[in-house]
Amino acid sequence: MVSERGLAVLRVIVQDYVASREPVGSKSIVERHAFGVSSATIRNDMAQLEEEELIAAPHTSSGRVPTDKGYRVFVDQLADLRPLTPAQRTAIETFLGDAVDLDDVLARTVRTLAQLTNQVALASYPSFGSARVRHIEVVGLAPTRLMTVLITDTGRVDQHLIEVPGPVDADFAAELRERFNEQLGGLALADAAARVPGLVELFAPERRDVVAAVAASVGEQVAANRQDRLVMAGTPNLARIDGDFGGSIFPVLEAIEEQVTLLRLFSEMEIDDDGVQTRIGREIADYGLAETSVVASGYTASGGSVARLGVLGPTRMDYSNNMAAVRAVARYLTRLLGED
Repeated sequence: MVSERGLAVLRVIVQDYVASREPVGSKSIVERHAFGVSSATIRNDMAQLEEEELIAAPHTSSGRVPTDKGYRVFVDQLADLRPLTPAQRTAIETFLGDAVDLDDVLARTVRTLAQLTNQVALASYPSFGSARVRHIEVVGLAPTRLMTVLITDTGRVDQHLIEVPGPVDADFAAELRERFNEQLGGLALADAAARVPGLVELFAPERRDVVAAVAASVGEQVAANRQDRLVMAGTPNLARIDGDFGGSIFPVLEAIEEQVTLLRLFSEMEIDDDGVQTRIGREIADYGLAETSVVASGYTASGGSVARLGVLGPTRMDYSNNMAAVRAVARYLTRLLGED
């Protein structure tokens, strides 16, 4: 059983190691922190922490560093998350508030998180498996050049430019728009995908080649939007901190590239009452991420679908700052998307 002072010693070991990347010894703890006890007493506390496998010595006669278990106890003991500064909050609201659609919002979100945390920032799109078609637009750009626009109830806007095998005037474009919305508007994407091929039969034979090209474009958009995927930023941050990975950084890079792994991890992370969850080191070894930590929160998009955002980095990370940043950005993102 670790004493209250022992937990306080663990806390400063984590904080000092995160700040310095150097193992922490009893002498430096006594010099830097007001425990009011001798170095020998702190050594005894550290011996107890080591016995509980909360800290370990990376080298003989060195200081101590936190273990995965130690980080877990530290995170679970965090009573308060470090609040973001007013300047940080203003920057988040200004930068995200200027976004023009869901793609832009999420791209800005991960860039903001990567800058706030110096980690890899990740955001999953809302579950498009339950998304519905809100509107389809057909815009004539030239006699045989069109743009099809798919808008879902999750706020996603997808645009395709296509060349068609015959001229399309304003009246024909309006008819395409009207028929496509009559048949697909309000449908779940899976149902819309099944109905798209039959739209060609609703038009006169001489127009069906053009309609087929438009339907193919819309079908591709519907199919693409049914796939769950991630947007991310800050991967170069890993190069700056690659020394924090005791083995090789390549498994981490492979997991980032193989989005299905991170999507599965995100989907299995239950968000706690504080709106954030952390998975540390060996807790995510099954995902090939045994030397990393992931901090995640949830956000709600228009239409009520819930998705995840968070950061990924080494276990030696500033948990208090990163948890606060992820939670704050997730809450603002929910408010922003709820206004759409």
